Amino acid sequence: MRALERDAAGQGERRSVPFFRPDIGEEEITAVVETLRSGWLTVGPRTQAFEEAFAQVIGAPSALAVSSCTAALHLALDALDLKPGDEVITSTLTFTATGATIVHAGGRPVLADCDPDTLNLNPDDVARKVTPRTRALVPVHFAGHPARMDELLKIARQHRLTVIEDAAHALPASYRGRRVGTIGDVTAFSFYATKNLTTGEGGMLTMADAELAERLRPRRLHGMSRDAWRRYTTEGAWRYDVSYPGFKYNMTDIGAAIGLVQLRRLPALHQRRQQIVALYNELLADVEELQLPTVRPEVEHAWHLYVLRVRPDRLTINRDALIELLKAENIGTSVQFIPLHLHSYYRTAFGYRPEQFPVASAAADTIFSLPLYTQMGDDDVRYVVMTLRRILHAHRR
Repeated sequence: MRALERDAAGQGERRSVPFFRPDIGEEEITAVVETLRSGWLTVGPRTQAFEEAFAQVIGAPSALAVSSCTAALHLALDALDLKPGDEVITSTLTFTATGATIVHAGGRPVLADCDPDTLNLNPDDVARKVTPRTRALVPVHFAGHPARMDELLKIARQHRLTVIEDAAHALPASYRGRRVGTIGDVTAFSFYATKNLTTGEGGMLTMADAELAERLRPRRLHGMSRDAWRRYTTEGAWRYDVSYPGFKYNMTDIGAAIGLVQLRRLPALHQRRQQIVALYNELLADVEELQLPTVRPEVEHAWHLYVLRVRPDRLTINRDALIELLKAENIGTSVQFIPLHLHSYYRTAFGYRPEQFPVASAAADTIFSLPLYTQMGDDDVRYVVMTLRRILHAHRR
């Protein structure tokens, strides 16, 4: 590893390694062009084909394609018909959409702390926060590592709660041999530009309850009994009914065309992520200034993010300064996430305080994510690690 540091110090030509770059090839481009030429752009036959293919890959009875993971979460929560004062428990260490959709659906987001190792939702804290007003749990599979679903499901069954999994990071991930998307009552996936499978923007709901799937299907498009595909084709009819004030949450066939190709490529894309992570782990194994990601033995990690934690007692600089020094070397990083309880809305609306979430509050000051995308070469990974090691070496206590 000393040789690695020397190489970094003597590197003549600096690389530029962004935090993310999408892996879109000619096959995806061809699929989009074919869709554009087909004359059908919005939700239609390719969206239906994507839903069917995705459900088959995951092993879920039903899948519903939508415009984003946020839309997926909102639809699932909306189906609960929450009343004022109803509570939904979720992790504080998540993207704002997880908490915001609970509010949009009429509920109160009850935040819980994280496990110290994986930073996933802590079942012990969840159990403490269940009340007679609790209606659902929303576990977040942080960075692609599945949460402790056995314990969370046990709590849910004891209190007759719905489990809605936020799997924005977790494709493809497994827990005790079961694919995420087949464990809870409903699961929401993200196909945002940075995700392991992308449609540019988009999301998917999977569920075992066929009746629920058919109830949500019209809700994703204004609550109409017929979408455009069922109204405007030669077999369709113009008359429709609105039985519920639904939302504009449909996926387009353009996005679905990309998704169908990405779904076929998913095993290879996942394998490349695993290779990059293995190289990161090898090259960073002896770096005492950092805490590397934990992987529990019962899971298959999706590796959406490679999240490190700085050990402040071993450095003369903090996480924020380290990020700036990496940025100066043309290396992109990110912080996932600023916990919800630290944002002004959640502090003001619900009175959350940092001391209520000791694990997440500590992580908020130390976590950062290194670049992890399938178009990274091994030399890019080595450059990131060499540069990171050089900076850490220069600022050791």
